[in-house]
Amino acid sequence: MVKDTIANVTAVLSAHWYFRHATHLGRRVRLWGKAAVNNQGSLIVEDRVRLVGRFVPLEIAVGPGAELKIGASTYINYGCSIGATKQVHIGPNCNIGTYAILIDNDFHHLEPERRHEMPESAPIILEENVWLGARVVVLRGVTIGAGSVIGAGSIVNRDIPPRSLAAGMPAKVIREL
Repeated sequence: MVKDTIANVTAVLSAHWYFRHATHLGRRVRLWGKAAVNNQGSLIVEDRVRLVGRFVPLEIAVGPGAELKIGASTYINYGCSIGATKQVHIGPNCNIGTYAILIDNDFHHLEPERRHEMPESAPIILEENVWLGARVVVLRGVTIGAGSVIGAGSIVNRDIPPRSLAAGMPAKVIREL
C-alpha cells in the first residue's frame, strides 16, 4: 500500500516536471517513466491523464501557434510520438497503444521538385473513447469517431465513423460496434 502511494506520488511529480512548460496541466496527471516534451504552442493536458514512458520515452511536440489537447482520463502508452503543427485533439477516455504516431503534417510533398516544401497541416481529431492499438499511424486531416477501435499496425488516412472497428493499411471499417 505504501509502495503504491509512493509510486503514484512519484508519477504525479514526474508529470509536473516533464510537462512544466504545458499551457495547462490538469489534476492528477501521472507519468511513469520519461517523456520528451517540446511546447512552442498550446499544450493542454486535462485531469487524470495517464502516460507511460517506462521502456521508451514518449515524444510530444507542439509547434509555434499549434494546439495539442489531451482529454481527461486518457491513457497513452510508451513509445508514442504525438506532433502538432496545427491541431491535434485527443478526446477524453481514449487509449493509445505502444508506438502509435499522430502527426498532423507530412513535412514534405511527394513531387521531387517540392520535397523541401512543407505542405499545409490538417487537424487530427480523436473523439471520446477511441482506442488505438499498438503501432497505429494517424495521418493529417483524420477524424476518428467516438467509441471507435483501430487495430494494431493500421495506417489511418481517412475519417473513421463513430463506433467502428477499423484495421489495415490503409485502415478500413470492418464492422460497427
